[in-house]
Amino acid sequence: MDISIIILTWNSEKYIKICIDSIIGDLEADSYSYEIFIIDNGSKDKTLSYIRKLKIQYGNVIKPLFLDRNYGTTYPRNLGLKKAKGKFIVIMDSDIEFSRIGGTIGYLADILDQDERIGLAAPGLFYTHGGLQKSTDDFPTVFTKTLRYFFLKIIEKKQKFLPKIKYFRETDYAISALWILKRKILEEVGLLDENIFYAPEDVDYCLRVWKAGYKVVYVPDVSCIHHAQEISRGMKINKAAYQHILGLIYYFRKHRYLFKKPKGAGACSEDRRIDQL
Repeated sequence: MDISIIILTWNSEKYIKICIDSIIGDLEADSYSYEIFIIDNGSKDKTLSYIRKLKIQYGNVIKPLFLDRNYGTTYPRNLGLKKAKGKFIVIMDSDIEFSRIGGTIGYLADILDQDERIGLAAPGLFYTHGGLQKSTDDFPTVFTKTLRYFFLKIIEKKQKFLPKIKYFRETDYAISALWILKRKILEEVGLLDENIFYAPEDVDYCLRVWKAGYKVVYVPDVSCIHHAQEISRGMKINKAAYQHILGLIYYFRKHRYLFKKPKGAGACSEDRRIDQL
């Protein structure tokens, strides 16, 4: 098996068919063998019906798993990771839509395949309205995380005035809306930390990748649409926001820092072309 894809759904009726159709279209540009695990987190809308229809439409490549309630992001994704057989593993949200051009997953897999030092790669992400999502960043401190929490929209607007990144570059972490990683990373780094219910499981995992001696890279040469539901962003007081705060407290305690970020990509990472590897 070449590629295993892990998708988590929760009340995703608006997006799941678009997501799966675009994945199939993207993979048709290459000759990879693949499997798609859809783990549903106790949806109450029509998501289950759509998943069953997708199973009929695409057959055995669709491997659904229906949970009785919302277990967050780490435990359900780990269920899929334990079953995954692919050389490359894609972790993604159900509200991602691949370009109709195709070949995005294959392009990212090639980057991983041609450099042993790279363990995890993430593409550029754009919102439905066309704005660039700030999907990568330095490892957070208490100060920078507070700044990002309250002013992320402003920070994202300023991104369009920054120099355009070409090819790919190292980054401390990428949000887990869309990752691709090597199986050896899963074997060496392990599963997602289930002590984190919702977030920042992505920051934690990327830091563990760096600590294991591998790199995380951002690849804006290829991009996807992220129909972001943003259930914990901004000044919302809800379960997701509460769990996010708990996750941050756990993260800082686990990695034993608050104000000085750990070493990751650094500030001097150079952009590189895939044909320079």
